[in-house]
Amino acid sequence: MDPITSRQHVPGHKSVSERAVLDPHDFTYSIVVPVFNSAGVVGQTVESIVSTFEEQGLSYELILVSDGSTDGSWDVIAESARLHKHVIAIKFLKNYGQHNANLAGFRESSGDFVITMDDDLQNPPDQARLLIDKAMGGYDVVYGEFENKQAAGYRRLGSKLISLINRRVFAQPADLTVSNFRILRRDVVERICASNTVYPYITGQSLMYSSNRANVVVRHDPRVVGKSSYSSLRILRLVLTILFSYSLFPLRLAAGAGFGIALIGFALGGFYLAMGVFSHSRVPGWTTLVVLTAMFNGVTILLLSMLGEYVVRTLNVVSSNETYHVLERVGR
Repeated sequence: MDPITSRQHVPGHKSVSERAVLDPHDFTYSIVVPVFNSAGVVGQTVESIVSTFEEQGLSYELILVSDGSTDGSWDVIAESARLHKHVIAIKFLKNYGQHNANLAGFRESSGDFVITMDDDLQNPPDQARLLIDKAMGGYDVVYGEFENKQAAGYRRLGSKLISLINRRVFAQPADLTVSNFRILRRDVVERICASNTVYPYITGQSLMYSSNRANVVVRHDPRVVGKSSYSSLRILRLVLTILFSYSLFPLRLAAGAGFGIALIGFALGGFYLAMGVFSHSRVPGWTTLVVLTAMFNGVTILLLSMLGEYVVRTLNVVSSNETYHVLERVGR
């Protein structure tokens, strides 16, 4: 089972009878695993993936991307790449984030299908076969829908928030559940790689560059070692990245708020004008001046902050060629 030397035809949108004859053994699979400070479990993850795919007789390659790990994870995956001919280990210069790590794996991959999963065994490798079998129906992308998600409360809340944003920004169907445990067809992967965005968001891009998606129910196991590195701050950063990099919603929200406050300002102006005409004030115009100045300055600062965020991201797009830098690689 050698890694792919030439790409085979990848199934597209076919009739039910055509989909039924697809054989998972006719295709090759790239498994991409971002690795971050998981030295205590990533070795088990690698062995489980390797044994699962070899026992099932599937042609595969495993791409491990160390995303600025500081706990010895790189040593573990580098040794795995030396021991297993189908394993490739990539080391980032520093921490660039999970989505950049997935993107690096996509660019390294050569499979007809690409599977992404976590490094902590919460996505059991044996469940990848469920994704594969579903993809044989001609789907562009298949997401694992967790039967019982083993995660902290704040992460579940964050997932719900991100899901709401995905539905608004990327038109995620109401009956579709997305996750990081997924399989993508080669043409979807190539569209994502060609997008050249400075702020990759693989989940959203997989929705943008596909049309035929599906779910399959998979198991989600508890963490074997340690705790999740996806803190509430990281979730907030992801939310802001989605909003400012893929949507005009913050700008439109700020414009709407500015318009609403401007209407209030006009109303207050009319009120104080009437008060000045029909009653007497000890300091004529003082209240009006203070109220309107404060409100309009607030609106101006709000709009400038929003515009500044877009300007900074635009400058990053036009001035940056690489979103990550590879320091070392082992394998193939």
